[in-house]
Amino acid sequence: MEIVDLGLCEYPRAYEIQKQTVLEKRKNPFFPDRLYLVEHPRVFTFGRKSKDMPARPSPSFVIERGGEATFHNPGQLVAYPILSLKEGERDIGFYLRTLEQVVIDTLAPWGIEGDRKESATGVWVKDQSKKIASIGVALKGWVTLHGIALNVENDLSGFHEISPCGFSGAVMTSIKEELQEKRPSFNEVKEVFVEEFQKHFHRKRLS
Repeated sequence: MEIVDLGLCEYPRAYEIQKQTVLEKRKNPFFPDRLYLVEHPRVFTFGRKSKDMPARPSPSFVIERGGEATFHNPGQLVAYPILSLKEGERDIGFYLRTLEQVVIDTLAPWGIEGDRKESATGVWVKDQSKKIASIGVALKGWVTLHGIALNVENDLSGFHEISPCGFSGAVMTSIKEELQEKRPSFNEVKEVFVEEFQKHFHRKRLS
């Protein structure tokens, strides 16, 4: 698996990169899996289950991933795995639960206890009262796209402009909110996330 850090990247560009990578993987069985890491400037995305709104905040994009509305901005770690799911992995429930476990184990070194919530994909903390990571994916011929948004040190106010994943914006939290001053750097979180992703998906990093 290749790890590609796009840095701060506008949403439309990252979306096009994902789609192009999926096309390449579907044409060429030897094309390596990729994990794209990115931060987005302020943007809202709406998935297949999104409910109609009188007016969507700007900028907004309606996309084919699962789930409802979410918000991205700098300080949030966004990961887009473009994986060819192998035999034994070809189950959407397995894929989503494994993504959740990657986040849960990323949070653990800093004493944040992540959890799952029934019928609410993502990662939750504080007895499932606060959501720290959102997950929305799509599959094209067992090749994955879209992925995970983990709130690390981002401003959460944008979530109040929508109903993130069908909940009130007040439900969202971040590593910064949970730990205050005793928190890891963004890059430290990113490094642990990559390690956990490789471990849980049994992918070796290509140099």
